[in-house]
Amino acid sequence: MDDELLELQRQFEFAQQAKSSIRLSERNVVELVQKLHELRIIDFELLHTVSGKEYITPEQLRHEIAGEVKKLGRVSLIDLADTTGVDLYHVEKQAQHVVSEDPGLMLIQGEIISQSYWDSVAEEINERLQECSQIALAELAAQLHVGSELVASVLEPRLGTLVKGRLEGGQLYTPAYIARVSAMVRGASRGITVPTNLSVLWSSLQQLLQEMEGATGLAVEGSFFQSLFNGLVKKGEVLGTLRAGIHWTPTVFAIAQKECVDSFFSQNSFISYDTLHKLGISQPIQYLQPRFPEGIPLVTAFVHPSMIEMLDAAIEDAVERGSWLDSLSLLPTSFGAQDASKILSLSPSVQSALKANKALIVGDSYLFSSSFVKDVYDRVEKELETLSHSGSSTIILSDDSHMVKEAKAGKDLSKSSEPVETVTESGNKKRGTEKGSKKKKGKSSGARTVSAEGDSENEDYIPTKSKKNQKKGKDTSSSQVADSRKVAKKDSIKAQEENVPSDEWLMQKLEALLPDFEEQGVDDPQTILKYLADYLRPMLANYLKERRKALFTENVEKMKVLLDNLQRKLDESFLNMQLYEKALDLFEDDQSTSVTLHRHLLRTVATSIADMLFHNLDLHNKLKNWTQVEDSQNSESISLSPGERTAIAKSLPESQSKRALVVVEALEGKRVETFMTALRDLAEESGLFLKKLDKKLERTLLHSYRKDLTSQVSAETDPVSLLPKVVSLLYIQVHSRALQAPGRAISVAVTRLKNKLDDSAYKILTDFQTATVTLLALISAAAGDEADCSSDRILSKKELLEGQVPALKALVLGSSGSQA
Repeated sequence: MDDELLELQRQFEFAQQAKSSIRLSERNVVELVQKLHELRIIDFELLHTVSGKEYITPEQLRHEIAGEVKKLGRVSLIDLADTTGVDLYHVEKQAQHVVSEDPGLMLIQGEIISQSYWDSVAEEINERLQECSQIALAELAAQLHVGSELVASVLEPRLGTLVKGRLEGGQLYTPAYIARVSAMVRGASRGITVPTNLSVLWSSLQQLLQEMEGATGLAVEGSFFQSLFNGLVKKGEVLGTLRAGIHWTPTVFAIAQKECVDSFFSQNSFISYDTLHKLGISQPIQYLQPRFPEGIPLVTAFVHPSMIEMLDAAIEDAVERGSWLDSLSLLPTSFGAQDASKILSLSPSVQSALKANKALIVGDSYLFSSSFVKDVYDRVEKELETLSHSGSSTIILSDDSHMVKEAKAGKDLSKSSEPVETVTESGNKKRGTEKGSKKKKGKSSGARTVSAEGDSENEDYIPTKSKKNQKKGKDTSSSQVADSRKVAKKDSIKAQEENVPSDEWLMQKLEALLPDFEEQGVDDPQTILKYLADYLRPMLANYLKERRKALFTENVEKMKVLLDNLQRKLDESFLNMQLYEKALDLFEDDQSTSVTLHRHLLRTVATSIADMLFHNLDLHNKLKNWTQVEDSQNSESISLSPGERTAIAKSLPESQSKRALVVVEALEGKRVETFMTALRDLAEESGLFLKKLDKKLERTLLHSYRKDLTSQVSAETDPVSLLPKVVSLLYIQVHSRALQAPGRAISVAVTRLKNKLDDSAYKILTDFQTATVTLLALISAAAGDEADCSSDRILSKKELLEGQVPALKALVLGSSGSQA
């Protein structure tokens, strides 16, 4: 057998040394290897080198990688690719196999690191730590070019063996350094005698360490101090209580705190919560109740039952004497009104007096005997009775719709067969009809009388609406009517509660009737009087309610007369306004002149109508709210400023106020149509009816207006004032339109008459208009000039203009007379 092997070896050596007569190129070798792979003769993987001239198996590559790691301890995959001459992709893939098979290796950030490498690093770190006492992990990580977390995970299992130190808060410390810092923490903690936030203490220790070590020392984290402190507490070297990890209360402070609370409460029979807060007790009631089970917790203090017994005796005396008592004056100064209220509620004397109606508590701390309050009420009632007999109504402030029924009974207003609408102050509206009557009035536009519904609790008073809204009211469902009645009833009850004298008047009377409050040295008599006034006010409401019955009847009659007069004036003014509005259509093609005419009509006629309406609605609102209203000047001559109009609009009920503000805005606008729409809405909301101008009324009004203008032109002597009247009369004669034009629009108005007049008449009109403009220009230019030449020119021009007056009058009066 051995001989055969030796023979085979000789043959193999001979074959190797023999030179082949046929040499294969590299390409042939590559093709041969590929063919062997295809035939599965080579059934293992081959890797190309980077040069492409060599093949290497994965097992050989892993072997070479493991050899490099074992030799160096820490190898980069990029360096391995260069060393082995294999592509980085294959190196990474085989490196993962190597690391997975060897638990002593790790692949971190493209590097293979062995445990032996970390052991050597740990030894180096330990040598450096012993020299410096402390090292930051961040510094080590930067030197090793790895993350701090990796350094910490590597060092933790080697602490106490290869590394003689302690890892805390990202820092490595030697045992000697830890002992030194622990001594500092122990000393500082034992020196604390009051509750302290430990984070403040750690900041102080950090500054101390930095001063001791200078610029070379590293900053120590507060968590390191906290860890050492927790260890000292567990060992019992530091005594106290730790809350929330940072709030430290020393045992010596807790003992002193307990002794202070016990001493104060036993001496004073109370202790305030503020005192406990100053002693560091955040939850006073929970702290005191277990210690003093018989104590009573108040709002700001904790008291002993003996304090209630002391107050009880003073209360009995005040009730028997028919006097009053301020419990705060008998309690410690630190007590508040709520404390006094709670003590009074716990007093047996107060409970029995309240049950027997012998006393009452006003405010939080004042106790009045019933006899004292009755005496004060009787005296105030006499004052009100005196005012009632004298006829004064200055103290009446509020409305009460329940008076409607009583006033109707006295005035017999329920005989009216006309349907009416009623409203509360909040603007809720409803319709009432007389019992047993279904008749309707014709085109009445005056005020409506009060209805006679069976349920007096649902009755209120307002002016009626237009027929259009009355028809809508009939279609209202029964549920909506019921809801509106509920709202009206609530508003009525609220108004009744407000039926009281004014606070100022009542306070003045109480000050005059009870001067002994100041004489007895009360610190704040106004407060007592205010509480007493609030208690007496509902009692005085009934007396004032009786007095208001007579005032109600009187005001209802005034409101009816007021609305009747307002409707009559509004009919006349609104028809005239519609008449003037029609003349504006002639100038719609001239935007500038149209805006001027619209604004002129808004500033004159529209403003007069709005002022008259606002004034009367304001009076009606005051009468409805039972405010005394004196007879004022004629509403037609009322002139209001924009601010006054806005103030009146805002004072009206909400539903009227919104529409009134729209009217105010329309007066400042540029279109008459906007004002007319806003005026109609306001009138409709106020229960007023605005007549629409029909052909018959238009002819009647034009005839009256023409007649009036003719008389004015005949009597006019001032040439300047004559021109606009002549132009207006000509527009009636030519266009059958009543034109209201300002001075700056006269020129355009005259130009529009060119094709309507013959040449001679038009020349007379234009000459007169030109002369008038020239005269006005001279007067304006000479306003600041006192020279005689200017006055002479004005006089001559005026004389010339007066000479043209007869011809101008003849132009319009002759034409008017011939057409008439």
